Amino acid sequence: MTHAKRTTRIMALAAAPAALLAFPLAFTASTASAQSSGSATYMATLNPLNHAGGSGSLMLQLTGDKAVITENVHGLATTFMGAAYPHVQHIHIGAAGTCPSGTSADKNGDGVISTTEGAPFYGGIGTTLSVSGDTSPAAGTDVKIAPSGGSFDYSRTITLDSATVSSIESGKAVIVVHGLDPTTLSAQAQAEPSDLVPSLPLAATSPALCGPLQVSQMAAVPGGGVNTGGGGTSGLQQPWMFAASAGLAATAGGALYLRRRNADQK
Repeated sequence: MTHAKRTTRIMALAAAPAALLAFPLAFTASTASAQSSGSATYMATLNPLNHAGGSGSLMLQLTGDKAVITENVHGLATTFMGAAYPHVQHIHIGAAGTCPSGTSADKNGDGVISTTEGAPFYGGIGTTLSVSGDTSPAAGTDVKIAPSGGSFDYSRTITLDSATVSSIESGKAVIVVHGLDPTTLSAQAQAEPSDLVPSLPLAATSPALCGPLQVSQMAAVPGGGVNTGGGGTSGLQQPWMFAASAGLAATAGGALYLRRRNADQK
């Protein structure tokens, strides 16, 4: 090919880059959109409530009504009466989508925001984050299927009901982890029964960690890997326990042109 012909081809390519690359770019964009359609990732930073010293983070990848949940929690009450402390946890829905703060939510002045006192902020149970079996609100106080110990990693894929999905997508869902160290509470609170299961002490079911679920671009829970399960059943015989249940397309186009140009020069 003569120098004049090569120059003409280069000028034609420069004059119509949009026509050459628009289709690959559009195809790439539409493919990416299709892959992410109907799927979103949500994160919750779990902050302490009620004198709890722990913290944690939870990631929820939602596709339709399927939720892939991974969570890391540490620093909570470890044992009670010689057994691993069960920490029931839930996705709460149907309220303001926030966590209580300050003392205004403590209506009876005992120094503890009980589960029911916090309900106007985070709502009722939408889904129980159990380690196995039932995930409905009916399993909300079942310690046999709750993660246990002061620190735990949790991982489970579950099917959510429509009310929980709607709350998550509208930014009104909140993660609440329950179970306080009773020795950190006031004498009044230590003597009070649970507002959910009167046969238990107040500490057993009161909120320890709380965090609203928010849309996130993160692909993993901060703080390390997550192991399946995380719950324990040790100590279930203890008397206090209960049995309540664009760039890539442009690169490709450029490479194609260079190969053709080199072939013409040979």
